[in-house]
Amino acid sequence: MLQRTANAPPVLDGVEWVRPRPTREQVRADAVLALVLAVAATASVALYRATGFGDGVHWGWSALWIAGMTLPLAARRLAPELVAVVLAAVFMAGGIAEVGELLFCNIALFIAIYTVGAWSRTRVRALVVRAVIVLAMFTWLLWTLLYFSAVQDHLPELDRVADGGLSPYVAYGLINVLTNLLYFGGAWYFGDAAHRSARARTELEQRTTELAAERERSRERAVALERMRIARELHDSVAHHVSVMGVQAGAARRVLERDRAAAASALASIEQSARDAVEELHRTVTALRAPDEDVPGGGAATADVAASTLRIEHLPHLVDDVRGSGLPVDLTVIGDARAVTPMVDLAVYRIAQEALTNVRKHAGRGARADVRLRWLDDAIELEIADTGVGPRGRPDASGSAGTTGGLGQLGMRERVAAAGGTIELGERTRGGYLVRAQVPYRSGA
Repeated sequence: MLQRTANAPPVLDGVEWVRPRPTREQVRADAVLALVLAVAATASVALYRATGFGDGVHWGWSALWIAGMTLPLAARRLAPELVAVVLAAVFMAGGIAEVGELLFCNIALFIAIYTVGAWSRTRVRALVVRAVIVLAMFTWLLWTLLYFSAVQDHLPELDRVADGGLSPYVAYGLINVLTNLLYFGGAWYFGDAAHRSARARTELEQRTTELAAERERSRERAVALERMRIARELHDSVAHHVSVMGVQAGAARRVLERDRAAAASALASIEQSARDAVEELHRTVTALRAPDEDVPGGGAATADVAASTLRIEHLPHLVDDVRGSGLPVDLTVIGDARAVTPMVDLAVYRIAQEALTNVRKHAGRGARADVRLRWLDDAIELEIADTGVGPRGRPDASGSAGTTGGLGQLGMRERVAAAGGTIELGERTRGGYLVRAQVPYRSGA
């Protein structure tokens, strides 16, 4: 069951749902409805009086009756039970006084009883109020039928004997009873149906909110796992620098006395390795501290291979594996290979791996991929373009299908950011998807 809390939509907590109060727009709409019905009822009374019905009632009493029959509907959603009781009493008073209007007064009473079922904030009260009104109306109807059955000239056309032996007046009474059953039954049923619909809509909104919150929590967990994985890989890179520094320090110590030039060269290498290690440590901490909202998010798909073994030189093997899975892929290497840090080595490989995984998942049948590796003057550029026509802009997808960000794209962005590079992700104007990353040869560059 549902319950409404202060300043918040109803939530599931095991007790009866209470429908929220109407909005200002709904109250204004009810006021307009009441005025429209008042004008229409006034015109209807005038027409009825022109035919002779109700012309014995003073216009002042008719106007008062019209106001009591229509204007309370302006508060029908604020106080549905009170409005329904008032309209029922005014309706019976008009019938007893023989005001004569039978069209819009019935419409107004139907709306009032419907509103009790749709907007009452206590179901027991709604049941009791409608039951009392219906019982009073049927009691009045039966009393009227019995009373006028004794009036000889009330309905003289019913004095004749009908075919089939059924009394015309009995038939007339049954018609009235059936008509009122349909009238009140319809108002009751549609009011309850509107209440159930509002409750179901609230439950759906609540479920949607909960699912969105759960998706966000899952995304945050996936982001945390992705960053932990990147941190482990960067740890391997930093560990490599430290190991190299240890080896070079030992070499410098051994040749320090007899070959100062070699010792100086080893110390310079140690200095550079130390700078690279510090820079990569800094970028590792930055990547781990980066707020989720700064990076479009979702999750990654990667091979279960030890990070320390993945290098740019393994790209041909990666392309062969993807080609063997059925996706046509071409690899083009432009320029001469340069020395890069382990972090850059790993980042470039992982970006290529993730981009090709996305092509395979989302580009669709008949797609092709083109991998280009360019060794520039101060950076390495990796470009993966495909001709896919997969789902575009799907929030939960990642990669080549033209999405706005999945966990795969998150991983690529964070790897490039950790290495000090830039990345472009998006659809190509001539179709397909493009991933272009540019990373400096040294992560601190």
